[in-house]
Amino acid sequence: MPLDEVPAALLLNPADDVAVARRRITRGEPTGLAGLTANQLIPRGHKVAVRAIAAGAALRKFGQVIGVSTQDISAGDHVHLHNLAMSESGAGHQFAVETVATGMLPPDHCRSFMGYDRGAGGVGTRNYIGIVTTVNCSATVSRYIADHFNRMGGLDGFDNVDGVVALTHGLGCAISAGSESYRTLTRTLQGYARHPNFGGIVMVGLGCETNQIQPILEHYRLEEGERFRTLNIQATGGTRRTIDAACGMIREMLPVANAARRTQQPLSGLKVALECGGSDGYSGITANPALGVASDLIVRNGGTSCLAETPEIYGAEHLLTRRAVTPEVGHKLMQRIDWWRDYTARNGAELNNNPSYGNKQGGLTTILEKSLGAVAKGGSMPLTAVYEYAEIIDQPGFVFMDTPGYDPVAVTGQVAGGCNVVCFTTGRGSVSGWKPAPTIKIATNTEMFDHMREDMDIDTGGIATGTETIKSAGERIFEHILAVASGERTLSEEFDYGDNEFVPWQIGAIL
Repeated sequence: MPLDEVPAALLLNPADDVAVARRRITRGEPTGLAGLTANQLIPRGHKVAVRAIAAGAALRKFGQVIGVSTQDISAGDHVHLHNLAMSESGAGHQFAVETVATGMLPPDHCRSFMGYDRGAGGVGTRNYIGIVTTVNCSATVSRYIADHFNRMGGLDGFDNVDGVVALTHGLGCAISAGSESYRTLTRTLQGYARHPNFGGIVMVGLGCETNQIQPILEHYRLEEGERFRTLNIQATGGTRRTIDAACGMIREMLPVANAARRTQQPLSGLKVALECGGSDGYSGITANPALGVASDLIVRNGGTSCLAETPEIYGAEHLLTRRAVTPEVGHKLMQRIDWWRDYTARNGAELNNNPSYGNKQGGLTTILEKSLGAVAKGGSMPLTAVYEYAEIIDQPGFVFMDTPGYDPVAVTGQVAGGCNVVCFTTGRGSVSGWKPAPTIKIATNTEMFDHMREDMDIDTGGIATGTETIKSAGERIFEHILAVASGERTLSEEFDYGDNEFVPWQIGAIL
């Protein structure tokens, strides 16, 4: 409808107790909903009560409970931290009751993209050389190796190589070799070592760390060869010799990597990470459901989409267990939720520590509200598998990976699992990139998109203003994903961002 006819507030579900402000609504201004007038200033993306709500009553948005009122609320009141609190999720769980994969396309009708065929290693959307570090003690050396190629002319003449990425981190020692932290770290490193977006890998260790190279190779059956080499600083004779030796290894890899060419590939070779960060009150209304449409299109065309961030589906997990292809898949998701309840309890935290400061400024009040919006990224297709952090994703379709909600850690796990494109929705303006996977930034509102135009790839704010539908925005995202997978550069790639977002999950004690 014309913009001047669009109501100032948006009611998402007839059962809801609140509507969402499409724009800033001043005190005394009509909201456009059944004569409802705002009693206070309602910031853009925040909630306004559409009916009187008694203190202690459950309050609904998206047709689901998002918390409990802490005082009497009148119709037209601003609803946020001052009068809405977290309540324990009381949603009932059903398993494998919505499992029909609607709209699956026959193979000869599926879309394709132009990717790098790595044989049994999968299909790459980029062609980097990677330096995987086993421990923080080899980080500086690895940075120097990467700088030689990226900043000192080492890639001259190898125009088909996207760059050299040093995957450095703060872990690798002072942990038990039998611990959950060790298993998670080694699973992450081997996932990057196998990633199809790398045309070659050098693994660099110090030599005396807990996280030794040889056990990683043996456990995950990694073999050295033309595209994968290892060395450690102490055995090589120090930092300078290690830098020289590693540079020599990469120089041997470059002609082979440079010779790789894109060829037409089925979408079964595409694995897309679905992520949101710096969320706001529009996230669950615009960018996330639009990305859910794109996720469905990926799956229907034979590809894989991966939802993550377990603390940010808490309170909405019942919507996913219904879609599990088997009860076992649904119960595995609930086991991860239970693990998080225990994990937060023994660390003196709670799952409602989220939303973040920026989320609250953007209009999100409780984790239940945030989760209901976040889960929309997963579309509507059946849930085919649930993975632990950084496990290799070996099932096609819509899947879930257990990760924290902290974006660098979450996406690191998804990329380790094999995701070769990242779709990142944001309402506040998150600006990260994740080499070697290209990252598409999707803005939830046009105001932020215009303000940060150099960093945002796609604007979905038209959904809130009424100028675009969720379906059309989702189709636009899908087409952009295929273009990026085929080589079109994202804005974070134009700025060469993404070197510092490799953050493996640290679990447990550092000794």
